[in-house]
Order: sequence, then structure tokens, then C-alpha cells
Amino acid sequence: MALVVQKYGGSSVANAESIKRVAKRIAESRRAGNDVVVVVSAMGDTTDELIDLAQQITPLPPQREMDILLTAGERISMSLLAMAITNLGVKAKSFTGQQAGVITDAVHGKARIVDVVPHRIRETLEKGQVAIVAGFQGVTKNTNDVTTLGRGGSDTTAVALAAGLGADVCEIYTDVDGVFTADPRIVPAARKIDRITYEEMLEMAASGAKVLALRCVEYGRRYGVPIHVRSSFASREGTLVTANSHVTHTVHDDLHVPVAVWDRIPGTLTVPDNHEAATEETAMEDPIISGVAHDRSEAKITVVGVPDVPGVAARIFEVVATSGVNIDMIVQNVSAARTGLTDISFTLPEGDAKAASSALSAVKDELRYDSLQIDDQIGKLSLVGAGMKSHPGISAKLFGALRDADINIEMISTSEIRISVVTREDALDDAVRAVHSAFELDGDGEAVVYAGTGR
Repeated sequence: MALVVQKYGGSSVANAESIKRVAKRIAESRRAGNDVVVVVSAMGDTTDELIDLAQQITPLPPQREMDILLTAGERISMSLLAMAITNLGVKAKSFTGQQAGVITDAVHGKARIVDVVPHRIRETLEKGQVAIVAGFQGVTKNTNDVTTLGRGGSDTTAVALAAGLGADVCEIYTDVDGVFTADPRIVPAARKIDRITYEEMLEMAASGAKVLALRCVEYGRRYGVPIHVRSSFASREGTLVTANSHVTHTVHDDLHVPVAVWDRIPGTLTVPDNHEAATEETAMEDPIISGVAHDRSEAKITVVGVPDVPGVAARIFEVVATSGVNIDMIVQNVSAARTGLTDISFTLPEGDAKAASSALSAVKDELRYDSLQIDDQIGKLSLVGAGMKSHPGISAKLFGALRDADINIEMISTSEIRISVVTREDALDDAVRAVHSAFELDGDGEAVVYAGTGR
């Protein structure tokens, strides 16, 4: 028997028929002998509708009350799903994040999980029942206030519960068949990736790939939770995200787990003695590039005419940090010898641009810069692959593809397994397709998008 945590997104439980379809899948997994914990998002666009409703009341609703409001969406879907599973003859019980033991810090709207105490979930599993948990939410330890986890919060809830319960795998069900080499809505010929490492998936998620939330992958890597991304609309095998993307075996129906966790599952076959050699041989054939990710949700702020003296850059980013803003890419121009001034540009989430610019404007006299420029019409493209660190010519090929597509580059950032560039937002789709083709990532068929959001 395996312990499986399954997460279903809003498009997977968008209406009554979808909930019944998901319930059938869960019931089948339970009847196959698995212990099953399910994390569920709000139905369809419920969260957006609740946000719109709140803004009709007040343009600046208190964040604590917003958290209480928004958690209602997941409570609706969790209870309906429990009813549907029970109707199929399998006992199920639903729990809020608080009842499930998801403990967070006190930051409303984007709380972080600090602990998982799943006593009631364990008791439910011991009774042979399916536990349904409302995603995206938790409770503070000291004040007992309800909190929400921000974007991708249900993914994070699922992996955190899987870690807390010692689950064998966390299955993230969405409206595509797995992780693709690019967004199939932009590149229909994008190829599904069968296996990918945590590090590669972290880079893709941080670069805009919305199929998995960044914090979800961080949790998976930290606690060694294998993540299986797959579609709730089909029964195909999806994408396995693990520390080692090479050797897997199959247990029960189509549940796949890596060798590293194989010994934790009772009743499985013994791993062959030569699996290390097989892993090394497979690694030699791994692709250089995993995929192309893109992000339209960033803005660029340029601090114009900054004195080029020690400590100014540090002060700029201290000010931005105190406003609670995370910065992505940074570029400082060469100082003009005549004036001794330079420009510093950085990218950040578009929704945080106003807060960052307000904070910088408040210290203009201290920093003695000329002006601030805010550009929200940018797009970021990222090429990700663990193989690129040992293969020369990747950068030249990337920039050549963008040149041939007549696409201008405004900023460049690199890591060991990623190259990111900023360009105009209206050129982003063409840039993704050009780079995807240049690195021969196209698959044989056309990728299927079963719903509309990719989550």
C-alpha cells in the first residue's frame, strides 16, 4: 500500500460533472489499496470572483478579512468532493487547512508554511477513509487567524502535507498532461518532459512556467518528495520531478516513484544491483535543454542618474527590500566618466512596481538620482537545462535565434542552468517559438490543453 497525496486545481473541479470525474479517479486509487489524501483548489474562477466582489465593497479591503473570504472557495469544493466520493461507496472526510494542521506565519495574503501537524489526517487514513483538505490556506500558530498562501498555494499545501505525512508521491493534477518544453498554448508542438530534476523545475517555475508553483518545488526538493505532474482529464503518465531524473519503477496502477524512495513502499520489487550503472548510462543521454519558460507578469524599474559611488546600490535595494518586494534581474550600466553617474535597472513582479517606486521616491533626496522610469510592457524568456553548464555555444545559439527573429534584448541574466533575457512583451510569443525551434525541442504531435489555465 502506498500513501499518495493528490492535488486538483480549479479547472479540474470547475463544475459538478468535473467534481464527479475527479471523485471517480480518487475512489479508484483508494480501491487499488492506496491511502489517499486529496488537496483541492476552489472551483473554476471562484477566487477571482470573490476578489472582484470584495473590491466592489471597498478598493482596499483589510487583508485579514480577505483571507477569511478567499478560503471559502476551497471549503466549498472540498465538501462537494467529499460528498461525491462518499456517493461512490468510499468513505471520505473534508478538512480546512486549520483542521488539517497547516501552520503558517502571520503574513496575510502570502503566508508561508512553518509546520504541518496532520494528526486528524492520519486518524482519517487509519480508518480507511480518504482525507480531503482545502488547499491555499492555513492558520497562524499564536493568533489562530486564517491565512492564505498566495499564488500556487494549493500546490504548496499538497507537497507540505506529503512531506509531513511521509507520502510516497505527491500527484499534482492539472489541465495538461505534464511539464512541457514550452507553454503548449504558445508552442502547440511542445514536447512533454517525462522526468526533470528539482533544480531544473525550480528554474522553470521561477521563470514563469505556471504548471507548478515555485514554493511547491522548493518544498519537494527540501524534503525529498517526488512530484508527479499529470492531467485530471486523461490517464496518461505525466512528468516526474525528483532529485534524480533517471531510474524509476512502477507500483500499483500507474504510480511511479524513483529508486530513492522505492524501499519505503511495502510490497515492491527489489531494485536491481546494476541500477547505478543504468543511471550513469542514462545520464549521458540526457537532453542539454529542458525547456523554454516565459513570464509576462514582471515590470522593469530604472533608477536614472545614480551617483556611481560605493554604497548607493546597496541602499537602493535595501529600500526596495523594506517595501516587501522581491527583485528578479539587475543590470547596472557603465558609469559615464564625465558625469560620474550611472543607471540601475531591475525587474520585479508587476503588482509590486508601485510599492517599490513609492519607497524609492521617498528617499530621492538621499540617493540623489535624477528620475525613476517604470516599464510594464516587458516579457522574460528563460532557457533552462542542466546540460548547458557543460556544453559551449548555448548562449550564442540562443542570441542567434533571437537575432534571426528580429527580437531585441534589453536585459540578460544567467545561472548555472538558466539563461534569461528581457524583451518587449508583444515580441515574447515569437521569441519563445524561435528559441524552442532553434534548440529542436518540438515533439511529434500537438500538445493537448484540456481546459484553459494550465493549473
